[in-house]
Amino acid sequence: MAQLGDMSKDSFSGAFYFPTMVFNISCSDHIALNDYLIKCIYTERERDGKGIERSNFRKLGGWHSHNNLHKEQAYKPLTDRVHQAGRRISQYLGYHSGKHLTVGTMWSIINAPGSSNKAHIHPGSHWSGVYYVHAPQNAGDIEFTDPRTSHIMDQPDFEPGKQRSKENWTKVRFTPKAGKMIIFPSWLYHGVDPNMSDKTGKDGERVIISFNMSQKGG
Repeated sequence: MAQLGDMSKDSFSGAFYFPTMVFNISCSDHIALNDYLIKCIYTERERDGKGIERSNFRKLGGWHSHNNLHKEQAYKPLTDRVHQAGRRISQYLGYHSGKHLTVGTMWSIINAPGSSNKAHIHPGSHWSGVYYVHAPQNAGDIEFTDPRTSHIMDQPDFEPGKQRSKENWTKVRFTPKAGKMIIFPSWLYHGVDPNMSDKTGKDGERVIISFNMSQKGG
């Protein structure tokens, strides 16, 4: 008879619940797309001047456009691409087929060397995203923070010298790369590190377009 309390023959399994999904898309035609978009963005900055201030810091050289770029014909190539990504996300997650993830706001941010974006969320939408138009080396990673505050507050000890499994990470960072699109839940806290590029002028600027999507129709 097995010794009482011996679990060597017991079944043992694990499952993950309440996942935080982050989608990555690499645009195959990003060189031509970005050459086009960057001209649009700099034209907008010249027209708009100071722009607005949200998560960016004007005093540090961060420029933020208005929030309705998706309504302008010039940005339709990217807006269409975002809507295509939204359809793939909806299919992947089993969303209602009669409702579509639709862009509600879209804006551009230019971060000069030394500028960054403070941690924030995007209220009033389901999914948010960023598309990298120009990203020199050391332009500033985007960092996502575990939304489970208690998990951050009271961390257990892990095996020293070994990398934790991603299920136990409390922060996730992505290095910007031209042509990459990242789409994440709008409630997920995120911020952007300072642009530490040693390049000057436009070559050293981190240029992105961000957007929010919500379900429409049905």
